[in-house]
Amino acid sequence: MKPADNRIYLASKSPRRRELLRQIGIEFELLLLRDQTPRGPEVSEEVLPGEKAEDYVARITREKVEFATNTMLRRRLPARTVLAADTTVTIDGRILGKPANAEEASAMLKSLSGRTHQVLTSVAVRRDEETWQTTQRSNVTFAVLTDDMIRAYCAASEPYDKAGGYGIQGMAAIFIERIEGSYSGIMGLPLHETAQLLHRAGIPLL
Repeated sequence: MKPADNRIYLASKSPRRRELLRQIGIEFELLLLRDQTPRGPEVSEEVLPGEKAEDYVARITREKVEFATNTMLRRRLPARTVLAADTTVTIDGRILGKPANAEEASAMLKSLSGRTHQVLTSVAVRRDEETWQTTQRSNVTFAVLTDDMIRAYCAASEPYDKAGGYGIQGMAAIFIERIEGSYSGIMGLPLHETAQLLHRAGIPLL
């Protein structure tokens, strides 16, 4: 297929990913996957038995970009490159998803307190029949968090749409003593790696 223009489709609801794409000058349109259909979410984010964090985040991202591409074709939308991404937090081999309530968010933050965990973001770009994908890993070290700090943070809205129950770009920045890796990757879209994938798909940057 010949792309209609240099805009891409972004298959993500994340406002952080939109902000990061705008930061590097990428024009995009949203091609959102539905969480609620008669058959459930269009792409399930359930972890398979025994699945490791890196395999999980790569699989979910691949499924998202493939489903979004098929949606583009089925709806006969203008042909464009599709980008999808997924982020997960892992510690001690456990995958920490998005907390459903304050109890889950509090438990996640207590498990991260005073320790180093990993944030993995996988990015996939698809054009025609070809997909380019990479997974970026960062290490994040939290200070020791008091019960009062955790309680106050969980009383706000910030923890509940983010893997691991926190957002580095928000108030949780005060929890973080050190990062090793990609700040934008921890936010949800590693810009260096994303730019490389888009370049391979023929999307001009600098």
